[in-house]
Amino acid sequence: MNRTLTIVKTAFLADQMGGVELPQVALAGRSNVGKSSLINCLAGRRQLAKTSATPGKTRSLNYYEVAPQGYCLVDLPGYGYARCSKAERDKWAELIGLYLRDNHLLRGVAVLLDCRLDPQQNDLTLTSYLQHLRLPITAVLTKADKCSQKERSQRQRQWGDLLGGGETPLAFSAKTGLGRDALWRRLDALINAAGGATTAPAEP
Repeated sequence: MNRTLTIVKTAFLADQMGGVELPQVALAGRSNVGKSSLINCLAGRRQLAKTSATPGKTRSLNYYEVAPQGYCLVDLPGYGYARCSKAERDKWAELIGLYLRDNHLLRGVAVLLDCRLDPQQNDLTLTSYLQHLRLPITAVLTKADKCSQKERSQRQRQWGDLLGGGETPLAFSAKTGLGRDALWRRLDALINAAGGATTAPAEP
């Protein structure tokens, strides 16, 4: 089914996060993991989300409405970018934490992980925190086109074990489109598992 993505809100501060009363799935990951490229791939548009050669450019929560399914993807600021000041990193961490905790609209989190790398401490901290909050997680291994099939399978097993089994982490490439349709199905499933989106008919 065709979908369109439209940015409907940007929040830099906690008191700016309200006002979008739609079910939500958050997109979280390190600042150089390729979140903007993933969003553009999902949307089928090159410049919906701004990409940059410099990590750490997303400094706000960006809400993208998915139509006609009737929910939002919420792009969280990237974490782990050392060249930002500690005060700046702490500010983003606080904003992310406020969004994730006690958010009755949040149905789950797509955690973006670099397929080329062994599990990083920042990623392990995030997934542990999400599990503590009992938020459903779907793991997305980005930049999979840069890995061999053997390397992808190894990373899928690694993260599958760390996350306690369940669904296999999804190999994804914004460059080739690998995993795009499967990711949409997983995002829809997170919404539908918690009561459904507001307007979407069932996927054929």
